[in-house]
Amino acid sequence: MTRPARLAISGASGRMGTALLGLVRDDERFELVRAIVSSSSPRLGKAAFGDVSALRFTDWTDAGDIDVVIDFSGPEGLVAALDYCEASGASLVTGTTGLEPALEERLSKAAERIALLRAANFSLGVAVLTRLLREAAAALPGWDLDIVEAHHGRKEDAPSGTALALGHAAAAGRGATLEELAVYSREGRPGARKGGTIGFAVVRGGDIVGEHQALLMGQGERIELAHRATDRSIFARGALEAANWMAGRAPGLWTIEDVITSKM
Repeated sequence: MTRPARLAISGASGRMGTALLGLVRDDERFELVRAIVSSSSPRLGKAAFGDVSALRFTDWTDAGDIDVVIDFSGPEGLVAALDYCEASGASLVTGTTGLEPALEERLSKAAERIALLRAANFSLGVAVLTRLLREAAAALPGWDLDIVEAHHGRKEDAPSGTALALGHAAAAGRGATLEELAVYSREGRPGARKGGTIGFAVVRGGDIVGEHQALLMGQGERIELAHRATDRSIFARGALEAANWMAGRAPGLWTIEDVITSKM
């Protein structure tokens, strides 16, 4: 695409939305044409984005020609963004999680008509880590494998969505599913490790942005693959990379790994 991609941000008043607003105003690849916020959210001020005339409250009416939508809202906001994209043909990049099965199914079907990219983590480094872990797990099928993740003390879910995504990738590399291989708890006297399992360990505390480590353990040797995030802006930067790649993309269900692969 030779001209700047016309971009809409859904969930603009959230943590990721405000990070995206701060980055996109200096990004010549995009023209911000719409920033959607929930009706229950305060209107964003000029501190977040100089000219706020593009802001609307859960309103896609007369949105005009948009090439790609980035959504970090919630299930309701995602539905509204999806409605717009299906009607207009715009590409959709979303990191919204916690979806009901019906919405998950709708997203899968929507990918038959629009370009759709979903990710639990938009870090480009994590995308590379996922690819490396899948390949390593496949190359070393007899090695033990554990995934250790650490986040700030306010995080409520465990293991993290990223840790689970890594587990799914490792299991796929070994021709299995994570449901078949995962071990989420070890306490008391669990006995000897069962071969082929994928263990998880969780650390919570302080202001840790996000750390993920995969340990592949053989006899007399060990491989450690790790990613450490020190700045939350990496996730917004990754989402913008994905949006730039998705603008004008053919219909299909794409991943952040597809973005990485295209750069190789």
